[in-house]
Amino acid sequence: MEDDPKKGPLMEKEKQAKVVRKIIFITLAILVVVIAAVSIGGYLYISSALEPADEQSDESINIEIPIGSNAAAIGEILEEEGVIKNGTIFQYYVRYNNESGFQAGEYELSPSMDIDQIIQELKEGIVEQEYAISFIIPEGTWYEDIVSTISEETQHEESEIRTQLQEEEYVEELIEQYNILTEDILADDIRYPLEGYLFPTKYNFLEEDVEITTIIERMIERTQENMVKFSEQVEENDYSIHEILALASIVEREAREQEDRPRIAGVLYNRLDEGMRLEVDPTVSYAVGEHNYMTSNEDLESESPYNTYRFEGFPPGPIASPGTPSVEAVLNPEESEDLYFYARHNGEVIYNETYEEHREVQEQYRSEWIEAQEE
Repeated sequence: MEDDPKKGPLMEKEKQAKVVRKIIFITLAILVVVIAAVSIGGYLYISSALEPADEQSDESINIEIPIGSNAAAIGEILEEEGVIKNGTIFQYYVRYNNESGFQAGEYELSPSMDIDQIIQELKEGIVEQEYAISFIIPEGTWYEDIVSTISEETQHEESEIRTQLQEEEYVEELIEQYNILTEDILADDIRYPLEGYLFPTKYNFLEEDVEITTIIERMIERTQENMVKFSEQVEENDYSIHEILALASIVEREAREQEDRPRIAGVLYNRLDEGMRLEVDPTVSYAVGEHNYMTSNEDLESESPYNTYRFEGFPPGPIASPGTPSVEAVLNPEESEDLYFYARHNGEVIYNETYEEHREVQEQYRSEWIEAQEE
């Protein structure tokens, strides 16, 4: 009996159909496995993000939640400070659970806390009126003025505060306690060891009789927490933390507008690279101990090592407490060919590449300012 001529093609089609079905089955199986894996992975990732950032941590981090902060802003702050793993997941978790009523203020939070514990802390909050002590240290404030502010807002006398902060044994203890502090602050030329290391921000305390050491250490902690954000950039920088803070304090005293900070920082770097003196007026004001906008010829002759018109390189240390933007500017300076700048009384800063151009600007605007004062 002869073979059916149609049988061959039919068998071939059936064979192909089996292969196709097998491929589809395998593909579907792979897709199911992939979807399951992604789902499980996503679940595990989100679950992990809701757990403590570091369950074994015994660290307590001071965190400020500004007035008007939403869940996204709070999540960003908490992630940046290392208290939670993921700020975005925090935001969606809060939204999913319909959490609200977060209070602005300062909190002591730990990486060992889970999301629910942190949310509860933020909801209970400390309202402004409940603080026994509350004061603000503006960016660019001198150490002496910080001491005065603390004295005015607490029960501590200025003399008591000064004695405590200049006690060498206590300062040495602080150096051992905080990485931000080095032996540089004990140099002979340093006027005040902690100048530049007392972070400018708002401080709140529940106790009326808070110890002066508690206040100061809170301020140093804030500086250390702030500098941790720039750890990689600090390591890549040619200068020490002490020198970086010194430059940042100069930028803070010179710049009024944010856009000028990195450019002024760039000019300072250019002058250092060229082996020129920094020649910045805020260091002269600090040298003579007076808040002067314009320095006199007599001021420029000051023998203080803080006088950068007379002495090359850095001043012995910071001349004020710089804020985050000024530190960031020093770590990310704007590149230019400028070697000079003139900061006008109205906040405008004029930049020049040559001394001749700079002198013209100085003469023009100094004369205008003097005439305005005489009217």
